[in-house]
This record gives sequence, structure tokens and C-alpha cells, in this order.
Amino acid sequence: MPDTPGRGAPGGLAGAIACEWTKLWSVRAPWLCLLAGLAITGVFTYYYASISRINDDPIQPVGNAAASSAVLVQFAVVVLAMVTVTSEYSTGSVRASLLWVPRRHRVQTAKALVAAVVAFVAGTAFAAVGTAVAWPAFDGRASFEVGPSLRQVLAVGLYQASVAVLTVGVAFATRHPAGALSFLVTLLWALPSVLLGLGGPALAEVNDHLPHGSGDHFMRIGADAPHAPVTAFLIVAAWAVATHLIGLYVLRRRDA
Repeated sequence: MPDTPGRGAPGGLAGAIACEWTKLWSVRAPWLCLLAGLAITGVFTYYYASISRINDDPIQPVGNAAASSAVLVQFAVVVLAMVTVTSEYSTGSVRASLLWVPRRHRVQTAKALVAAVVAFVAGTAFAAVGTAVAWPAFDGRASFEVGPSLRQVLAVGLYQASVAVLTVGVAFATRHPAGALSFLVTLLWALPSVLLGLGGPALAEVNDHLPHGSGDHFMRIGADAPHAPVTAFLIVAAWAVATHLIGLYVLRRRDA
């Protein structure tokens, strides 16, 4: 079913976004993902701060605990963004979506924007909660400044929004939850873990150009980062744009 000029949901992109917003909150999966992300944030940030206190680590910004939790919390965002695409392919309802909005780029853009907005709001909320939970657990082994802490909260939100856009692109490219999740777990967690585990400056540099490696430098404060925060975020954004374009290519080339 190719793109059909002159047809589409009422209101163009705005109408498509409204449709995707309604579909997202009509099922339980997003709520479960958000609750899981909140729970993971609370447990991980408390653990991170406690270990830092026990090991008598150097004093660091309290927001680093929330930034570190993103390595796990991002998968709550991954699942939330992924099901907006793969659930429709699993049930066949994607055909109805493409009949309602025949311009395929508009369907993908609407899903990516909705997922990104939810991920940004959730990410900032998770980071704020994580900062609050970590502060007493650090027990004096962390510093708190309003400006840097706010920047970290927003940085976590922006990173999670980028992960959501990246996920939507991968989901459209694979069209299957197992395939999408396998690729994303490898890209966002397994490959970085292997590269850092093997060690060496060359492998560390490769990791610094992967989504989470760059995102970690963007979200943290005080670490020895190879990139400026803006550069680190642009690397993450480039990954999100690349996967979005790949997903759009597959969406346009293959039948629903």
C-alpha cells in the first residue's frame, strides 16, 4: 500500500499524533512500563548511592545516581516505544493505521513523537525521583546544586526521548518484538558491556560513540568524558535519526 497523496487523518500530522496518543493509553502496557521504570529507578539509585557511601568514593553530584540508573531504566522506555509499533504488526491493526493515515512517514513520525514526549516526561520524573532517593542514601558522600541537578534531570529526559525515537525506528525495521528487543538489548547494553569489559582505549572509543556510551557522558557530571555534553547528545541523536530513517525505508518498501 504506497503513500496516497491528498489523503490522511483529519488534521494531518496533528490528527495522526492524536490517534497515536489515544492508542498508546488505551492499553495497559505503557502504564506497566512507567511503573517498572519508577521502581527500577528507586531501587537502583538507592543501591548506587549506598555502594558509593560504603566504598567511600569521592564526593560526586547526587544526580549521577539517577544518570547511572538509565542503563536499566531505558529498557522500560524501549518496551513502551516498541509496543506502539510491534503490537500493531502482531494483531494486523497496522493495516487500519495505514488506511487511516496513508502517508507512511506521517504514521512513523507520529508514533516517534508520541513515544519521545512520553519518554521525556517520564525520564525527567524518574531522574527527579532518583535524585531524591539517592540523596539520603549517599549520607554526605554527594553534592547538590540546583543548576547542575536540574541539568542532569533534563539530560536524562532527553536521552530517554532519543532512545524512544531510536526504538520506534528499529521496531519498524524489524516488525517483531523479539527481533527489535534483541537488537536493542545488544546495542544499548550487551555490546557496551563487552567493549568495556575487554578494556583498551580503542574499544573504549568505540563505546563512546554508541548510544548509551555517549548518553552516559551527556547525563553525568564530573566524569572524564571524551566529548562535550552537546557533542555526546548529538551522537545519540544521530543514532536515533539513522534508525528512524532505516525504519521508514523498510516501512515504505514492504507491504504491511
